[in-house]
Amino acid sequence: MKVKKGIELQNVCNEYLLIPAGIENVDFSKIISLNPTAAYLWENVSNMESFDTDTLVELLLKEYEVEEPIAREDSQLIIERWLETGIIEE
Repeated sequence: MKVKKGIELQNVCNEYLLIPAGIENVDFSKIISLNPTAAYLWENVSNMESFDTDTLVELLLKEYEVEEPIAREDSQLIIERWLETGIIEE
């Protein structure tokens, strides 16, 4: 997986938002809100050439007190959601 170009994470009043960058891309129906954990993952993978479920699992285990099976399930779910919204690609 990789993050699509032109999507920026912004912290607006303690809300983490993914916003299309560039004036030609402004479409406020496409703003996506992330919880702090998802924002942490996004910040880390947005600079990677590619990532997968294992990458997210490692990040979660490194930062949070969570068991590996739960981290894996959550990682798979977030990848599915990010793919559905079109902010990452395979």
